[in-house]
Amino acid sequence: MNLKIDEKALTALSSYSLPSFKEIPDVGLYLNQCATYINRLFEDIYGISITESMISNYVKKKLIPNPIKKQYSRESIAYLLFIAVAKNVVSLDDIQVLLTLQKKNFRVEEAYEYFRTEFSSVLKYVFSLGERPSTINETGSMEKELLRNILVTVSHRIYLELAFNLLRRG
Repeated sequence: MNLKIDEKALTALSSYSLPSFKEIPDVGLYLNQCATYINRLFEDIYGISITESMISNYVKKKLIPNPIKKQYSRESIAYLLFIAVAKNVVSLDDIQVLLTLQKKNFRVEEAYEYFRTEFSSVLKYVFSLGERPSTINETGSMEKELLRNILVTVSHRIYLELAFNLLRRG
């Protein structure tokens, strides 16, 4: 990967990490606050965003629990962070399948922590900013293997979008 991505993007990516599960607000966020919070977390990651209508749609499709008193919980926000990333390369139906598997085998906090650390690791590797993550066969479960493949695909897509934007600017 010899293409020079701009330094601002590389600097942001070199230290990028989603918040830990315990750092996600647990006070309950209203719909607009939830969308704003998630979009701020992804502002340095090209191509990942979420809208209020998307969140409402994910509730209708039962990808995330219904808000309580119109407020989204820490667990819902963790799911939304995953969905915001995965929806770029996987259908909502496939996300539903993966979330169903995850709920059977892992607690939300455990699944989210694995997702956030893998996302950071894979993203840095794709941009030549970090070590090669362990091989897919070492992840130990189908859910983790599927997640790793989603994250690799998303990371390469982000790289390609940044590279093509750079080429268009000449």
